Amino acid sequence: MLVVISPAKKLNMQPSPAIEPTQPMFGQEAEELAHVMQKLSLDALQSLMGISANLAKLNADRFASFGAQDKKPAALAFAGDTYQGLEAATLEPEDMAWAQNHLRVLSGLYGVLRPLDAIEPYRLEMGSQLATARGKSLYHYWGPKIAGALNEQAAATNSNLLVNCASKEYFGAVDLASLKVPVVTPIFLENKNGKAKIVSFYAKKARGAMARFIVQNRLKERAELQDFNAGGYHYQPDRSDADNLVFMRDAVV
Repeated sequence: MLVVISPAKKLNMQPSPAIEPTQPMFGQEAEELAHVMQKLSLDALQSLMGISANLAKLNADRFASFGAQDKKPAALAFAGDTYQGLEAATLEPEDMAWAQNHLRVLSGLYGVLRPLDAIEPYRLEMGSQLATARGKSLYHYWGPKIAGALNEQAAATNSNLLVNCASKEYFGAVDLASLKVPVVTPIFLENKNGKAKIVSFYAKKARGAMARFIVQNRLKERAELQDFNAGGYHYQPDRSDADNLVFMRDAVV
C-alpha cells in the first residue's frame, strides 16, 4: 500500500535531530522551476500566488537563493494541518524507514517527495498557472511524471493500492490514465445535529492521521483502512463506495 499527502504552506525549518536526509528524485526539475520563478517580478509572483506583497518578497528571496538555503527532511519541514495529524517527528525510526518506501508527498516544486528527502523553504502550489516550456500550468509541467514515479514505487513495494490523502489540487497532478494501481480516497465528515459535512481543518488533520495509521500498522489491504478511529472517526459503510471510504465523527464543540 502507498499513501500520498499534500505539502503545506506553513514550514518549520528549525534544525531537526540528526537524521540522514535523502535527495529528491526530481531535484533537477525543482531547480528548473526555481529558475523560472527567479525570472518573475514581484508583482507577477504576487499575482501568480495570490499572496501579499510581503509574502511575495519572502518567496522571491527564497527562489533567488535556491540551492544555497538550509534544507530539512520534507516530513519534518512541512508544518500545516496534515502534518499535525502525521506527527512525523514522533514516529519511531522503523516507522520512518517504512514511510520512506510507502509515503509520498506531492509537491508543486519537487513533484514527488519521500519523507526524508531534503527540501529548501519554498512556496509553489500545484494549482499555480506557471507557464513553462511544457505548458501553461504545473499540471502541464509534471504531466505523467508523478504517476510514473508512483507506479515505480508501487511495483518496488508490491503495493496493490494507492490511498489518496492529498487534496484535490495536488492529486489532480496524478495522471490517472497512466497510473497502474487502484486508488481509494478517505473522506472525513463532521456530524452536527444530524448533518454531515467536511470541515477543511479537521479533514486535513485526519488525512495526516490516516497516513500515520497506515505507516504505524504497515497496512497492505483496503479492508484494514476501515479500522481507522483516530480522533473519534468511525468508518461509515453505508456512505462509502468503491472509490471512497467515508469516516465520520460527532462535530467538535
